[in-house]
Amino acid sequence: MSGFSSAFERLGAALAAVVLQQQETLAEFLPREDWSADLTARSYASGGVTVRVSLLGSYAARERTWLWGWANPQFGDDHPAVAPTLRIRELGERLGIPEFTTPEIDLGWYTGPAGHGGELVAMAAGGVLGGGGYIGAGYDGGSAYLHVDDPQAPPAVWDPVPVPRLLMNAASLFPRDPRLTLARLLSHHRVPYRETDGVTEVPLPGGGTARAHFDALGRFLDWEAELSPAGLSPTGP
Repeated sequence: MSGFSSAFERLGAALAAVVLQQQETLAEFLPREDWSADLTARSYASGGVTVRVSLLGSYAARERTWLWGWANPQFGDDHPAVAPTLRIRELGERLGIPEFTTPEIDLGWYTGPAGHGGELVAMAAGGVLGGGGYIGAGYDGGSAYLHVDDPQAPPAVWDPVPVPRLLMNAASLFPRDPRLTLARLLSHHRVPYRETDGVTEVPLPGGGTARAHFDALGRFLDWEAELSPAGLSPTGP
């Protein structure tokens, strides 16, 4: 595999802003200090906080490959930390997403803005599962990626202020369809919106309207917010 599949890129674009926002919420909840994990018990502890996790997969830095938990001979389908993630593979089979069904993915070709291609696989996988976000747990030679499946991990709440930043960051990682990225974020929070040529209009809490502008190729241009009745001037990203 050289380059991500079209199906993976589209799914990533749909989920990217939702995942990035949830990652910020998780970072506020879970201290990133000295950590320990017991995957058989599905637990991860850091800074005095313990959460339930499952194993998505791991990224090997030297080989630049992603290995799914179900394909790792140390774990497999029946391992307690892997079984909750199998619907990712099922979705891949159903929608024809090879990244979700290939046991070990060669990511040596990746030269994008993420630290490595495994970050994008973890983002998409975490987005499919929803929940509290994902954790990159470093070890000698790479990182294991754990999905936080714990009701004590708070969900991200709707806030229009960071939307342009989230959208720009998401589009830098998954540039396939920024309009889809925004639409999925709004739908996730059950926020109504209206799409016209090159513009997505979003009502703001307390009155007013925000408008996301896109060019003819669907690329995100800017975000303006007209607040009412305060009469504040529009703001950009």
